[in-house]
Amino acid sequence: MDEIEGSEQFLPVERIIVHPGWNHDLGNGNDIAIMKLKQPIYDNGFVAIAELPSDQMLPNDFTCYITGWGYIDMWGTSPSILQVAPLPVVEHSICSTPEWWGSLARNTMVCAGGDGVLSGCQGDSGGPLNCFTDGAWRVHGVVSYGPAGMCNQYKKPTVFTRVSSFLDWIYTVTSY
Repeated sequence: MDEIEGSEQFLPVERIIVHPGWNHDLGNGNDIAIMKLKQPIYDNGFVAIAELPSDQMLPNDFTCYITGWGYIDMWGTSPSILQVAPLPVVEHSICSTPEWWGSLARNTMVCAGGDGVLSGCQGDSGGPLNCFTDGAWRVHGVVSYGPAGMCNQYKKPTVFTRVSSFLDWIYTVTSY
């Protein structure tokens, strides 16, 4: 973020609520947190509010979009503008095979990418996987992990926490 365009919203965070099952082992599958803002976000025509997904598993090759500030090359260059890339979903039955992520890919996760061309990278963690489903943009995933060292590896898609797996927890912690 090298320049201010006037369409941004900078909002202070009041509280961060980390999932109680989280630990440093990302394969644990509880890599999610909620940020309670001090004031509400508003749709200003530039910043849209994404919705929560229904409790569904996305089909293989369904196109979603990752956005983030992660590295854009193998030298660790950070972008000056927010990056966006289309990533096809890799269904769990494929992503959890040994030649992909194996047992590290749990059913509380969603994999996307793995074509060796586009992926998330270091610095994208916590960012969204937005998918257009049921007539609206929804946050289906939150970047959790990917291959260490070099991004864009074949059969090593970006792994996201599957938001629909945590809807009960989200509704509980946001209902106060």
